[in-house]
Amino acid sequence: MVLGAALSNLEIEFIDGVDGKDVPDKALPLGPEQKRLPDAVVGSWRAHMNAIQEIVSRNLTTALVLEDDADWDVRIRDQLRDFALSSTALTQPLVGASGPGAKYADPTFPRPLEDSLATVQELSLGKLPATTAPKTSPYGDNWDVIWAGHCGMHFPFAHSEIIPKGRVVQTDQTVPQKQHLWTLSEPDDLKEQYPDHTRVVHHVQDGICSLAYAVTQKGARQLLYELGLKDANAAFDIQLRWFCEGAGRPTRGRHHCLTMQPPLFGIHLSAGVKSANSDISDHGEGYQEEATKVVRWSVRMNAEALMEGRTDFVEQWPDAVEE
Repeated sequence: MVLGAALSNLEIEFIDGVDGKDVPDKALPLGPEQKRLPDAVVGSWRAHMNAIQEIVSRNLTTALVLEDDADWDVRIRDQLRDFALSSTALTQPLVGASGPGAKYADPTFPRPLEDSLATVQELSLGKLPATTAPKTSPYGDNWDVIWAGHCGMHFPFAHSEIIPKGRVVQTDQTVPQKQHLWTLSEPDDLKEQYPDHTRVVHHVQDGICSLAYAVTQKGARQLLYELGLKDANAAFDIQLRWFCEGAGRPTRGRHHCLTMQPPLFGIHLSAGVKSANSDISDHGEGYQEEATKVVRWSVRMNAEALMEGRTDFVEQWPDAVEE
């Protein structure tokens, strides 16, 4: 991971992982049932909370949290630029419409009105409306979490009274063909609704896996309260989902969370035994080849080319050749 970050001109800092066995019940925010989760789940939750706590204590304006098996495309900076254009289009006021009566390109933001619950405002990346320039982050001023690496996500459900429905759609050649896409979410919304090489930016619904997420200082403080002090009754990624959706027992409030399908950060699977993939879930036995989910030009798998200044990158998921 250090090498991948260096080759991408990124600076990273490490937060130690936590063995759940070292977290006593007295240090867990347990609810009335006093039910402790498995040690591996507890350790993951504690490590994420430690990272978020560090963001709050250092008063960082924004920060990106990556799990240690995260990987990304050689073209990550171009991808993030496009995401910034998309996120600001969805969450920044339209030019000339800021203030108390602010209007947005997405009529369901910041919250759907009763007569717009099922409205899906679909914007094209190449034809975005003019919005006010953000002051705190290139990704906008009105977000708490950007869920940039996951194992699955849905488009916001039509019946949701909380989650905005707007989307920004782009044709993106860094996205593999649909035959190579992977998700744990069923049905696969992206495959069913869009053609090959499409990326869609939208608000979080049913996120799985906390592989990569960015937070604002406000969002980090809210996470520390909602996930660090309330009943630890689910894995961290499920609690993060609740945080974004205003769900859970107890509820985790209501917050603005953006994401994209497919994600910008994919899970890297090292060559070796499958059982090494996770401390939490069973990935089976046997040997696996090196791969990264949904990333075409993996930084990890192109380290040698990058170090040598070459551009003949290994293509993990080549397009099928029509005969």
